[in-house]
Amino acid sequence: MAADPLTTGRIHRLTTGPDWDLAPEYGPVTPPTGAAGGPAGGPAGGPDWQRPLDVLGTVLVPPEARPAPAAPAVAPPALPARPALRALPTVPAVPAVPAAPAVPAAPAARTGRRSLGLGLGLGRGTRDLERLTATIRTPLRRSFRIAVIGLKGGVGKTSTTLALGSLLAETRSDKVIAVDANPDTGTLSRRVHLETPATVHDLLAAEPTITGYMDVRRFTSLTPSGLEVLANDADPAVATSFGGEDYQRLVDLLGRQYPVILSDCGTGLLHSSMRGVLGLADQLVITATTSVDGASSAGSTLEWLYANGYAALAQRSVTVISSIRGNGKRQIRVEELVAHFESRCRGAVVLPFDEHLALGGEFDLAKLRPKTRRAYLDLTALVAEGIPLAEATATP
Repeated sequence: MAADPLTTGRIHRLTTGPDWDLAPEYGPVTPPTGAAGGPAGGPAGGPDWQRPLDVLGTVLVPPEARPAPAAPAVAPPALPARPALRALPTVPAVPAVPAAPAVPAAPAARTGRRSLGLGLGLGRGTRDLERLTATIRTPLRRSFRIAVIGLKGGVGKTSTTLALGSLLAETRSDKVIAVDANPDTGTLSRRVHLETPATVHDLLAAEPTITGYMDVRRFTSLTPSGLEVLANDADPAVATSFGGEDYQRLVDLLGRQYPVILSDCGTGLLHSSMRGVLGLADQLVITATTSVDGASSAGSTLEWLYANGYAALAQRSVTVISSIRGNGKRQIRVEELVAHFESRCRGAVVLPFDEHLALGGEFDLAKLRPKTRRAYLDLTALVAEGIPLAEATATP
């Protein structure tokens, strides 16, 4: 047995009896030999702290006599230092949307803008709508005259006139008027709720008494969008008498009171009233359809304009292509039509098929499908882009 007093080995019996084996060894203790040695007698000559305190051999070792704890053979590896937390990246501020200029610059020459009537056109989102609105609100220096023309009936001239005029009146908050300039008894007056039976002939007859807007307002009908409509006579004999000089007098009279004038024209390009329309128009809107005959008539209109001294007017014109359903008619692919007309005028817009327009009843802008209204909004902005072009080419 080792001499180290802290070593635990076999148990030394302190007294005889069954409890002797229960006592652990806390040091080299000599079993007591009798009562003279005392109940806790220790080794002779040993220090006092080595003497057992009780019969079990308990010895209290003072701190100074206790051995220092042994260092471990291999030091545990040091834990890696925790990396410092990185600062969160700063979120850049969202730049403010620049305000639309009051007077947009004239657009550069281009092949035109395409819209398939599916909400595409000039783009999507709030900023695109704000840009469209700003374009439509382009300030005017004089009355802006728009003529909606086409060689064929039933291609959407009257619907386009009403939709275009309604959006201009609703967006610009200007006085906008649409005139039935069809010498063959047009349908403009049948597509709105008439407030008066007066016609263009009645207004021209009262020309000497016209001194202001309210004098003209007595002859027009106001639509919910703010567009005013001036009807033509329902009698074909009277309507046919509306010639080029009459149209010039009418536009001169209306131009003093209305910033925007639209003319719903007939199919005859050789009629004297059409000569007056083309001579005063700032912007032409040529109507077509996706059918072969509807597209061909629009193409023939452009060819006639180029061949008869209206090349500049034809070049800055726009084409609106109305989608129709089969009904046994051959149709041309929309992409081919858009590419064809964009190469001959400033732009083309395709309208999706709309039941409200196909019925041909009283026109209501609120009843148009959202895609149809968006396509007409694209058309209105495209027409308004022609304002700076028309003012730049106008002669005194």
